[in-house]
Amino acid sequence: MSIERFEQLEVWREAHQVVLEIYKVTSKLPSEEKFGLVSQMRRAAVSVPGNIAEGFKRRGGADKKHFYNIAQSSLEDLRYYLILCRDLGFQLRAESLPDCIERVGRMLTGLIRSVPS
Repeated sequence: MSIERFEQLEVWREAHQVVLEIYKVTSKLPSEEKFGLVSQMRRAAVSVPGNIAEGFKRRGGADKKHFYNIAQSSLEDLRYYLILCRDLGFQLRAESLPDCIERVGRMLTGLIRSVPS
């Protein structure tokens, strides 16, 4: 079966689920974080599936890898923000998020490696 749309990529679907979870947990952060940590976390989360989608439509291998690498960098940003929330004492109730982020990261690495140069 040929993949014709980015929505068919398992890594995109998993990354999209991370976005939905991030929106849910950040809505419970203190209101003074609305334009700080909440905004940064949401922006980083949305960037992951967004860049996967953009890379999917690129024709050249280097272009594809560029966007997939940006997605991976945004995922690392998000991983840091979760650590920061924990260290600041914010209770996110997002026990599965670190594992989901790790899984998406592994999938992205595989996707990048599968793209011919």
